Amino acid sequence: MSDGFDAADDWIAERVGPGDIVITSDIPLADRSLKKGASVIGSTGVPFTASSIGMAMASRDLMSNLRAMGEVTGGPKPMAARDRSRFLSALDEAVQKIRRRRP
Repeated sequence: MSDGFDAADDWIAERVGPGDIVITSDIPLADRSLKKGASVIGSTGVPFTASSIGMAMASRDLMSNLRAMGEVTGGPKPMAARDRSRFLSALDEAVQKIRRRRP
């Protein structure tokens, strides 16, 4: 295991697979986890899917470039009650989906 900035992400991505749920705001980790077959939920309750991860990666890259140019200086909005409700619903849905797949 590396001691670098992404060491924890690398550890997760090396071990995750179908039947696992990853909760993260880190879009590259979400992408890697989806590719390994895991269910992935963002911290605000929005699930990442194979069809949504490409746009999320593109948006991340755009925001990174805007921050580098000083155009964007703020971070994400704080989690609201609606986000918590959406998160709990998405987590329950992911757990139930995994349970249905198991014999």
